[in-house]
Amino acid sequence: MIPEKASENHKQKPDNQTWKLCAKVLQQKKVLDLVVLDVGGIASFTDTFIIASGRSSRQVSAVGEHVIYSLKKQGIRPLGVEGLQNGQWVLIDYGDVVIHIFFEPIREFYDLEGLWSDAKRIKEM
Repeated sequence: MIPEKASENHKQKPDNQTWKLCAKVLQQKKVLDLVVLDVGGIASFTDTFIIASGRSSRQVSAVGEHVIYSLKKQGIRPLGVEGLQNGQWVLIDYGDVVIHIFFEPIREFYDLEGLWSDAKRIKEM
């Protein structure tokens, strides 16, 4: 028997432990303007966006590597990683949590917070 997929109306809430762990790991590297968005009700591909900035492309890459290494030690592996070599915009996809780490000017240009302005900001960290 094949298990049924949960309907969109019965989608489970994001795993609080995963996004909290991601936010904690990002804070260890002194990122700027850390924002957590609950996009579960408006995006079909993830439940939580975490957005942060670095002061340089080198810091952005180092933060991305730190996140991947730290979560891998916890047994959590990314589904995909983009932009790690360039350091302008690193995207790390953990399924229910997608992390965006930007070089500051690139973050302003793409304005993900504005694009996803309907998403609820999660204050608790």
